[in-house]
Amino acid sequence: MKKLTLATLAVTCSLLVACNNASSTDTASKPAKTQTTSANIAKNTTDKQLSDVAKALQDNLDKSGIDITVTSAVATAMPGMYWVSFEGAPAMFTDVNGEHLIQGQIVKLGDGAPIDITSSIQADIAKDKLSNVDKKDMIIYPAVGDTKAAIYVFSDPTCHYCQKLHSEIKQITAGGIEVRYLAWPRGEQTIPLTEAIWCSADRHNALTRAKKGENITAPTCDNPVHSQINLGHSLGVNGTPAIFAESGVQIGGYLPADRLIQAAIDNK
Repeated sequence: MKKLTLATLAVTCSLLVACNNASSTDTASKPAKTQTTSANIAKNTTDKQLSDVAKALQDNLDKSGIDITVTSAVATAMPGMYWVSFEGAPAMFTDVNGEHLIQGQIVKLGDGAPIDITSSIQADIAKDKLSNVDKKDMIIYPAVGDTKAAIYVFSDPTCHYCQKLHSEIKQITAGGIEVRYLAWPRGEQTIPLTEAIWCSADRHNALTRAKKGENITAPTCDNPVHSQINLGHSLGVNGTPAIFAESGVQIGGYLPADRLIQAAIDNK
């Protein structure tokens, strides 16, 4: 049986969601109503039920020759529908028997304005995973003066819009925003450059020089680049920059400094 690799599945997922993520703007808002609904559902779902869903899905993935590992399942506001996470690949929906994988949004209707039940789950998971990244593994630009909010930025040093965002770093930090860079080279060819940045004695200087097009060299070291690539995949990142607020809400792509500052504060 032909095995579908983790990388193949991740690329397929990226193609499916690319159009949606490419249109990301600073209009993201806190999904408060959905969070309450999801929380109520979760209270009535036991750990065993969630474990059974994850196991059933893993068994079916194995039987179908898909080489990917299920890490968790979370109940959603839609009865019988679960949000499942994987190692190094974007999360998706599955049914209680783990027989179907569904990617995309699920929208609840009939109770006032439509509610995207996906957004709060994604934000909660992203918030938890990002808050657990060790600060020593990020390149951090502290806010100037009082810190109003922080953002996590998955970045590739050769990406044009990453370079444009970095050119505005002083404006962003002056606006009270702490910028926490995570490594996310877009392809194998930029992994060595990214690793050299993270292995440099002065990461800030190396990052700035790389984003100006300079080549960076540094002795090989233990670095978090591959783990951060996997983290990005697990959060649905498929392009750079990918910017997350402290709440776990993805607020962009590239945004001009003034809009980025406001979006970070609004979604803190």
